[in-house]
Amino acid sequence: MPEGHTIHALARRLDAAYADGVVAATSPQGRFTEGAALVDGSVWLGAEAFGKHLLVGLDLPRELAGTRLHVHLGLFGRFSVRQHRRKARPAPDDLPVRGQVRLRLVNDTHVGDLRGPTACTLVDADEVAALLARLGPDPLREDADPEAGWRTISRSRRSIGALLMDQSVVAGVGNVYRAEVLHRARLDPFTPGRDLPREVYDELWSDLVRLMAVGVEVGSIVTREDDLERTLYWEGRGRFRASYEVYRRAGQACRRCGERIRSAEMVARTLTWCPGCQVAPS
Repeated sequence: MPEGHTIHALARRLDAAYADGVVAATSPQGRFTEGAALVDGSVWLGAEAFGKHLLVGLDLPRELAGTRLHVHLGLFGRFSVRQHRRKARPAPDDLPVRGQVRLRLVNDTHVGDLRGPTACTLVDADEVAALLARLGPDPLREDADPEAGWRTISRSRRSIGALLMDQSVVAGVGNVYRAEVLHRARLDPFTPGRDLPREVYDELWSDLVRLMAVGVEVGSIVTREDDLERTLYWEGRGRFRASYEVYRRAGQACRRCGERIRSAEMVARTLTWCPGCQVAPS
């Protein structure tokens, strides 16, 4: 599943393509026909990411004031945006459709195709408020309140590995960031949240802010220090091919201590960690 940095980068791409302009919308697949008809001909007001959720503001009719387009890519969704290179704005149906496109957005320069999302709906102001109320702080948002995450974690008997994957605790973190930031912090992922020292939580939060921001800029999850030093070169040059310390390295030796990396299922995802250098806080 795309992690939060992917959705923030998507919001940027969509705004760069459609900002302040009129968009034409269709649903070639036919599963969002009524919603696309409402979006069609509206002015794009801006896209925002909240964890793994995308919300798009549109200049809709007065009776729909406050309504936004809500997209969640889920495990298999993809929202591609590209230039169509036509001299005049084409009708959405004039451009070839590949695959099951839930929503197509077209303006004078770009075509965007949304395929396979978990959610593609129009949500009113109350539904937006309810959605945001369910989410924990997002390390990539300037308005994030890390105290909210700490309040939940510090009172919980659940493991920090499970808590980091809970979008109501911290929004946007997925399996890769979970494994890698816990390894960087030398923290046992099975540590109960209530046993976590405040300074360790603060370090985890700061590391997520830093690493996820890099992920937005270079289009990849980058967590190793030697890779981080090279990301400035790659910014704007295409996809950066990063490697990881523990993610997908089960059975291999930890580069830091030499212990064999282990794996186990935690909250329905495969967790990887090093039992040699990831220990419970003293």
